[in-house]
Amino acid sequence: MSFADFKKRSKSSISSLTSKLEEMNSKESYKDDRFWRPELDKSSNGYAVIRFLPAVEGEDLPWAKYYSHGFQGPGGWYIENSRTTLGEKDPVSELNSKFWNSGVESDKDIARSRKRRTNYVSNILIVSDPANPQNEGKVFLYRYGQKIFTKIQEAMQPEFEDEDAINPFDFWGGADFKLKIRRVSGFLNYDKSEFASANELYAGDDEKLEDLWKKQYALSEFVDPNSFKSYDDLKNRLHEVIGDNPRATVTSSDVSTAESVSETTTEVVEDNTENESDSDASDALSYFEKLASDG
Repeated sequence: MSFADFKKRSKSSISSLTSKLEEMNSKESYKDDRFWRPELDKSSNGYAVIRFLPAVEGEDLPWAKYYSHGFQGPGGWYIENSRTTLGEKDPVSELNSKFWNSGVESDKDIARSRKRRTNYVSNILIVSDPANPQNEGKVFLYRYGQKIFTKIQEAMQPEFEDEDAINPFDFWGGADFKLKIRRVSGFLNYDKSEFASANELYAGDDEKLEDLWKKQYALSEFVDPNSFKSYDDLKNRLHEVIGDNPRATVTSSDVSTAESVSETTTEVVEDNTENESDSDASDALSYFEKLASDG
């Protein structure tokens, strides 16, 4: 290429670079369009009606369950899936166990702030989404925590004899789930969410139900060992975040270090709440979606 040609090309290089930059940013986006998330109003309240869907062909369960950690240190955020999902050792869980069993209350606080989060993923049908009505009638993946899963368990195994057991994931004997979200003491709360009465989806129309079933997503990727970073990679990332001081923490109003967890001496400190801190939790959830989609 002659210098004259190089000079001529340089005049259009910014548009070319801008195009490449937009393409790169698009590829690096953490958003996974398969996932649905309820939209909250200015008061952090939200409402939607969803229907949990059955297992897809070749899978036994209508949900995938995995563990993850999300916390901030001097070196940034540690947001990674935990190898304890696979029944294997995980560097954060090992460090949390040491802190929890040290007998020092400040160590327990650190373990709490880095606790293991329980995640579930299921296919859902959007029955009603007032904030985004264009979603209604579509199939999405939905990530939820222990609070909502407990409500599913209670529907399947009711506590009182006058309550009928239902399979929330069944086309014919399932029920719509009314998702009601409030902000309580600074955290998102799902306590008022509830199942409606059992009813057949699409009035039992087999043709519509089969079409819906075929639109669902496989859940196996969320527990596929290939979707998890190796122990050594996780340990290296942990060191990047906390540095040489295993007790290094970041004090911030955006980082939830005071969530209520049960006092337990199990191997890992686990988060069984459905609480979310403000903006950082939203960013973290988006990052989890990236981890899942990257496989």
